[in-house]
Amino acid sequence: MTSPTPPFAPRVRAPGSAFVVAIDGPAASGKSSTAQWVAQELDFTHVDSGSLYRAATAAALDAAPDAVLEESAVLRAAAPIALVPAGRSVVPARGGAVMDEVLRSAAVTQHVSEVARMPKVRAWVNERVRAAAQGRDVVVDGRDMGTAVFPDAHVKVYLVADPWERARRRLTQRLLRAPTDAEIAEETERLVQRDARDAAQSAPAASALLIDTTYLTQEEQVGRIVAMVRAVRGEKR
Repeated sequence: MTSPTPPFAPRVRAPGSAFVVAIDGPAASGKSSTAQWVAQELDFTHVDSGSLYRAATAAALDAAPDAVLEESAVLRAAAPIALVPAGRSVVPARGGAVMDEVLRSAAVTQHVSEVARMPKVRAWVNERVRAAAQGRDVVVDGRDMGTAVFPDAHVKVYLVADPWERARRRLTQRLLRAPTDAEIAEETERLVQRDARDAAQSAPAASALLIDTTYLTQEEQVGRIVAMVRAVRGEKR
């Protein structure tokens, strides 16, 4: 009789190899901010795949703001985009200028899910994320980091949270104030619709550790991930 597969089975690290922590989850689950904090705590580099999808979307909208987004046009517009160092992260830049505020615009947010479903754009993003992880310890975040992009990641985490709480957190960050219940309800509906669109690329890896952050502070979720990474690496605090 074979033993059951444990819910979390980290890969054994080869001596001298770079260490990969993959953090996945649905929209507004706090992947990027958590991954950035984890990278800071571990002295790793943070790579946010979502920022590349947003950068590609922004570039395509700049090139043809009134046109229907087509895969070939998105790829042409995204070609000049590169990842450059910024603190503990690598971030999208175009023509030497970091793409920052434009990535969070309403237009980009509206279209990024559509762009992220384009197979050749996904391949373009995945190639750049893997290149950014070469030869360095990284924390990567997205929706399929632990499945399609880094199936052999040393540690895989999948963050989830109640849609209402995800909507509340997103609006608090965006509005810089406490949102009303009506605002949260409207944002919750948008998130649920996006979850349905993104379902194909949002499934957790079989060996990922599932963390429900609904009732956790960000410090608590970061602490859990950092502790797990240190345990896998055999480090002492």
